This record gives sequence, structure tokens and C-alpha cells, in this order.
Amino acid sequence: MSDPTAAFADYEREATAALAAAATPDDLEAARIEFLGKKQGRLRDLQKSLGSVPKEDKPAVGKAFNEVKTRVQAALDARQAELESARAGAAVDALDVTLPGRAPHRIGAVHPLTRTIAEFKGILGRLGFTAVDGPEVEDERHNFNALNIPDDHPARDPLENFYLSAASVGKGEGPLLLRSQTSTVQIRVMEQTPPPVRVISIGRVYRPDTIDATHHCQFHQMEGLMVGEGVTMAHLKTVLTLFCRAYLGEGTKVRFRPSFFPFTEPSVEADALWHGAGTGDGGAEGRWLELGGAGMVDPNVLEAVGYDPEKVSGFAFGFGMERFCMMRHGISDIRLLTENDVRFLRQFG
Repeated sequence: MSDPTAAFADYEREATAALAAAATPDDLEAARIEFLGKKQGRLRDLQKSLGSVPKEDKPAVGKAFNEVKTRVQAALDARQAELESARAGAAVDALDVTLPGRAPHRIGAVHPLTRTIAEFKGILGRLGFTAVDGPEVEDERHNFNALNIPDDHPARDPLENFYLSAASVGKGEGPLLLRSQTSTVQIRVMEQTPPPVRVISIGRVYRPDTIDATHHCQFHQMEGLMVGEGVTMAHLKTVLTLFCRAYLGEGTKVRFRPSFFPFTEPSVEADALWHGAGTGDGGAEGRWLELGGAGMVDPNVLEAVGYDPEKVSGFAFGFGMERFCMMRHGISDIRLLTENDVRFLRQFG
């Protein structure tokens, strides 16, 4: 190499000019290969020519070579950054954020059954009832014994319940089962709370019913309980009438028919004259729909939890949540509430 300094200057000038002129990533890559390629190109040729430099000049020439190489590499990096920045800017400019979306996001809605539960809690909360909860896996004492359900009662038949064959509890309480009613929560509350008591318990219950349009093996119940001095059937009828009118409408009529339940005495069935959606062939006059059972708490139940039936009395009632939900929204099949069909659920958005 006759004049290394001049060769380095020519190389740097031509390289920086080519890099600056590169308008696209492909152009820049071509310039990189020509001037900075490791296997071929101008830089490779310069590096080979260093072998002819006199020994005493090699340190200075080698230093100058490395400096030129560093500056050309810096020019490449700078130009690459400029092209990437320009491309990002073009992409941003191409996006008009004021245009409406092509596929708008759907906003979810509260499930109709969840909404019904919330409404029940709100109405009875205004009537002074506190919502409580309890376990879904129960022992026989809380599910049957304390509720005055004798051993030979049909409700205790193993074929009418979901017993857990591998589970049991200590202290002679017997086997465990999935609760068949939320009355179990009322027993637990009374065992731990002295009167007066005014609570509602809402939750899942389990019964081995054949699943069809009006029955399911899992559904929700709301149980209400009020115990104190001087509680009478008049209080029960008032609470249920106020509740039905708050949920179903001011013009709702409520009637009570004599019935029988082991844990209440006297017992009644409550019906409502419903004029809303899903009245079927009732016409403008509506039709009577069964809401659930109710009655005055049996003295045996009060004694089972340590209350003195001579000093306090109480009433209890139990409603099926799905039945009210279906009634309000005109739903004809209970299975729709658990099938997770988005087409059905979107109606309640």
C-alpha cells in the first residue's frame, strides 16, 4: 500500500456517502456488505493490504485503520436508526385514531340470576334482614336433625340426596352430604347468635332431580328467618307481601295456603298473582304462581339450637331463586341459566 492514509480517506468518504444515500433497509444492507462485509468488500481488501506495510509503520497504520472502521460503523448505526424512526413515524401517521373501530369490544353484563340475588338482598336488607352464608357440604345434624326431620322421613332417603360416601365428621355427627336446603345456615346462625335474629341465606342447594325445563340437580335458594319475642304469623305475611310487591310490582297479590313442613308449625305455601312476562295463558288477569314454603318455626327447632320456645317465636320462609328469575325475565327453561350460551346472556346487557 503506497499511501495508506489516502486509501483510508477515500474509503471513509465513499462509505459514508453510500450509507447516507441508502433510502431503504435493503439499500442500507447492500452498502453494509460493500463497505463493512467480513467475508468480502472494501474493508476486507483494506485489511489485506495492511500486510505490505513496513513493520515500523504498522502500529500507526493499524490504529488509523481501526479508527476509520469505527467511524464507518457508527455512520451505519446512525443511518439504520434514522430509517427505523422514519418507518415508525409513517406507521403512526397511517393510523387515524378518530375512526370508529371495525369490531367494537363487547361489554359483559351481570348474569340474570346474579342480578336476581342482588335484588333479593337489597329488598330484604331494607326490611332489616342481614345476608349470611354457610357451607355447602353439611352433616346430618344441620341438614336434618336440627330441622325436626326424623330418621324415617322420605327427605332423608339416600336416593333423594347427594351423600359423600368417603367423607364423615367426628363426634358422631354422621356422614356428610351436599346440603339440600339453605335452612342449614339458619341453624348455624341460631347456634351462635342469641335472639333476636333476622337473617337471609342465599346459596346453592343440591337434589338428585331429573333435569328438565323446570328442574335441576343444582339450584339456588333463599331462606329467611326472624326470631324474637312476640313474632307472629302476621309478621310473616307482612314481610312476604312487602317483598313480593317490591320485586314483582305494587299490584301483586299474595295468598297463603295451608301446608306442612317438619321445621315449621303452622306451615303455609305462598303464591303470587303474577301479571308480568311469562304468564302463559293467564291473560290480562295473570295467574297464581307458587313461590315457596313458609311458616312459624317449630318449637322443636328452637329447642335444638338452645332457644326457649316459651320466650321467643319466629318465622321462616324459603324461595327458589331460579323460579323468580325465570318469572321476571320470561325464561321458559331453567337450563338456559347454566348453559353459558352467549346468545342468551347478551339479552341482559
